[in-house]
Amino acid sequence: MPLALLALAIGAFGIGTTEFVIMGLLPEVAADYGVSIPTAGFLVTGYALGVVLGAPVMTVLGTRIPRKRMLMLLMGLFIAGNLLSALAPAFGVMLAGRVVASLAHGAFFGIGAVVAAELVAPEKKAGAIAMMFTGLTVANVVGVPLGTLVGQTLGWRTTFLIVAALGIAGLLGIARLVPELPRPEGVRVRHELAAFKNVQVLLAMAMTVLGFGGVFAAITYITPMMTETAGFADSSVTWILVLFGLGMVAGNLVGGRFADRALMPMLYGSLAALALVLALFTVTAHHKAAAAATVVLIGALGFATVPPLQKRVLDQAAGAPTLASAVNIGAFNLGNALAAWLGGLVIAVGLGWTAPNWVGAALAASALVLAVVSGLLERRAAPRPGRVTAASFPAATAITAEVPAAAGR
Repeated sequence: MPLALLALAIGAFGIGTTEFVIMGLLPEVAADYGVSIPTAGFLVTGYALGVVLGAPVMTVLGTRIPRKRMLMLLMGLFIAGNLLSALAPAFGVMLAGRVVASLAHGAFFGIGAVVAAELVAPEKKAGAIAMMFTGLTVANVVGVPLGTLVGQTLGWRTTFLIVAALGIAGLLGIARLVPELPRPEGVRVRHELAAFKNVQVLLAMAMTVLGFGGVFAAITYITPMMTETAGFADSSVTWILVLFGLGMVAGNLVGGRFADRALMPMLYGSLAALALVLALFTVTAHHKAAAAATVVLIGALGFATVPPLQKRVLDQAAGAPTLASAVNIGAFNLGNALAAWLGGLVIAVGLGWTAPNWVGAALAASALVLAVVSGLLERRAAPRPGRVTAASFPAATAITAEVPAAAGR
């Protein structure tokens, strides 16, 4: 794997930290601004919606800019958003800072995935994409737990200042390690938009929304779920997030490895298992050891879907993958926003801290249904072995067509 993938992973590490660290700090942020925890959850929803909107907009704006320079500009926007969040005097300002930072997210991963795939042989594309996303998963093992610990001891504002520093490190890494990549010639916005006429691209994005949304329905409210239901101390949340991150790392690497071998079977298995585990979490969340084990499984199964889903979009949008890749990153975050909102809704109506797990299970099961539909459509469209068609024998077809004409003469 090229060294340039390390630079992309560094940027992904910073972005992953700011995306997920807020979940461990919701109680502190809510208390500081005098809002409820479900209201503070809009910091998750707002970030996710910013990714959804920013992914296509920033990608389109970047079509005339070399990819390396665009990645650097996106990291600059990320740094500015996190500084605004750290210094925000009011909840609305912090929400605005989260949205500013999120505008870089989708385009960074979308363009980064295309760059990563271009740096390796075709049979290693999913592995290269997984390598870049390793920065995102490692953030949940190192960046998020440490950010949560710092936020609980030194204040959540310090955490976001550190995240801004991570963005600077990512910017320097890209400047130093990513090669100069010319802007693709002949690429037009109309050309990129044509990929969205492909039903398989749309199905893959819908799977992304629902499947990864299932993960966020549970994880967005993991802090109150673990402290109020499982009985963990506040200080233990850091280690629970470490377990979630370890699961993410393992699932991401396994998903990337097997997606290059059997993409659709990998999706079927991971989505089915994810739906089952999320449903079981409503029970295991009441027992410390079982809850901790389930968190690991949710992280592993959720991120096992990331490389295959991203690769499927790239494969189906071949020839114009950049915008589709970025929009699919937005789809991950649209699922996050939908799940965070639905999870907060079931909590707000009094169904309990474990109720978001049922929401997550239903979303993951819906993604599995779409995966099966996608597979069936693909199988139906594929040529059947042994089936003889006119296209199989073009010369014979031409002769057959000529015989009646000759007979007429």
